[in-house]
Amino acid sequence: MPDNHYTSAKLAALYDYDSPWSGDRDFYLALADRDKMDILDLGCGTGLICDRYAGAGHNVTGVDPAAAMLDVARTKPHGPKIEWIEANAQDFKSDKRFDLIIMTGHAFQVLVDDHDINAAFANIANHLKSGGRFVFESRNPDWDWASDWIYTMDLVAPGGTVKESRHLKSFDGNIMTFDLSYQFSDETLTSHSVLRFLTAPDITSRLKAHGMPVSLLFGDWDGSPFDQARSKEMIFIASR
Repeated sequence: MPDNHYTSAKLAALYDYDSPWSGDRDFYLALADRDKMDILDLGCGTGLICDRYAGAGHNVTGVDPAAAMLDVARTKPHGPKIEWIEANAQDFKSDKRFDLIIMTGHAFQVLVDDHDINAAFANIANHLKSGGRFVFESRNPDWDWASDWIYTMDLVAPGGTVKESRHLKSFDGNIMTFDLSYQFSDETLTSHSVLRFLTAPDITSRLKAHGMPVSLLFGDWDGSPFDQARSKEMIFIASR
């Protein structure tokens, strides 16, 4: 079932207010450490990072399966400089090969099936230049996410305040299902989501099997090393 959080134009318009520029995006922006890099953002959403990369002079391709998100992305200041592709990580195609491929916002965890994970990694390896880097993050499954997941907040956006709430439905094994509800003045829209929480060794072995061994594994956006007992994040830098 498509996730309404990404496919609804009304919710896509809220996304940049719900998830503004943050420390994780600073981390990804700093990866573009050479002039005129060829960069691919998989699951680019509304194009915040793509826009900043393009503004710094890089050649940027943004890929996302949600047309509503790409509609917002195209309106960014540097949107016309960016190639936008509506596709998912498993089957997008480009004649380009990239110095840097990123997958941000825990988008990797949306790949729930083994087939989809392996197809995505194979496709990424095929589009990565020799010596290129694939960088993404996933949440550490050893963290107590069930206790950390539920919230209610007021989201201030153009047109008024929206009450946003997240409800955990189940967390069985490594599969989490949850709902996100957005209460507007005239209606309530609900998004149904499913995420998979794989371990660092599992992800590392899959990357290696696809010719992308992990060179660095961080546990936070400040570059501190991953600690299985303490880190919330697992930030992978793999190279081809």
